[in-house]
Amino acid sequence: MKKILVVDDEIEMLELIKKYLYREGFEVLTTSSPDEAIRLMQFWAPDLIILDIMLPGADGFDICRKIRQNKSTPIIFISAKSDESDKVLGLGLGGDDYLTKPFSLNELIARVKALLRRCYHHECSSDKHNNIINHGSLEINLSSHEVFVSGKPISFTAKEFELLALMATNPNRIFSREELYERIWQDEAMGDSRTVIVHIKRIREKIEKNPREPEYLKTVWGVGYKFAK
Repeated sequence: MKKILVVDDEIEMLELIKKYLYREGFEVLTTSSPDEAIRLMQFWAPDLIILDIMLPGADGFDICRKIRQNKSTPIIFISAKSDESDKVLGLGLGGDDYLTKPFSLNELIARVKALLRRCYHHECSSDKHNNIINHGSLEINLSSHEVFVSGKPISFTAKEFELLALMATNPNRIFSREELYERIWQDEAMGDSRTVIVHIKRIREKIEKNPREPEYLKTVWGVGYKFAK
């Protein structure tokens, strides 16, 4: 049974989300405390986090930063703030998805399932040997969902790994930002291509010797990106 941690300071929202997740067969813990959220991350080890941005004493961005120091657990931000800058910041910090309140609880459940399904697919690939990509100092293990640079393990979020894995398994193919968004986020682009830009930037910072002159994730100006091999 997959475990979901829900962090929100609206008690009614917590109860509604918990009810819907329980109905879908998930194990659920809820909290409105940022400190308790960090503690549960360490000791309960959820498979996914639903994280509100506006919390007492700290915000969801702060919690995300702390989580991303050593964990790649998928994070879905929820927020009453609809500014594009907040969405870009949340995704840039390592969030995997972002929903603006009010939202459909059925949509939230669908996004939870889709994100867990994609993570599970990467972790459970059957042929481990054939699911390792080596290129220069970069190693991508599609089976274990791990990335290494010069033998050093690099922490990736679920969406960052999906994006890198998609491009690395299709070397030299050029993807537009819109196509990458639709393939990874499984949604119509509708102006969200900046989400891809943010993730490409974060991946480059993790795997490239010089992110301004990338060796792996190259920009094809006016078209999109490709994994050079």
